[in-house]
Amino acid sequence: MVAGRRTGEPGSAIGSRREARETALSILYSADRRGEDPAEVLAAQPVPPPDYAADIVSGVAGHADELDELIDSYSEGWRTDRMPAVDRALLRMAVFELVHRPDVPTEAVLTEVVELAADYSTERSGRFVNGVASRIAELHRPTPDGA
Repeated sequence: MVAGRRTGEPGSAIGSRREARETALSILYSADRRGEDPAEVLAAQPVPPPDYAADIVSGVAGHADELDELIDSYSEGWRTDRMPAVDRALLRMAVFELVHRPDVPTEAVLTEVVELAADYSTERSGRFVNGVASRIAELHRPTPDGA
């Protein structure tokens, strides 16, 4: 994973968000594996991460209990404390964005989390992460026509 890579300079907003999510994933995974607060790991970065990565990490840290409750209620047969650390971090990121970042399109969140799962986790993680995040999106991100 790419920790501390600076993005946000002129260029593709999509690419910048993807890189920021990779950086956030790296920080969240590192904090989880070390049993540290993600906000403290974020603050200790030698190179400040992109603003969007910092927003995700801070949001996940600030809403950890709420995010885990939502994930636990939609991940049939799995509790967050029993999930692989990468999947746990990915789901926390996705659920934070879905619930607390209405400015980010639902499809962007779901697509990115599935791609990151495919890149950084197990063969089955993409489907699992997509299933849980999609169910949460259905509840917290109703379609524009109210369906």
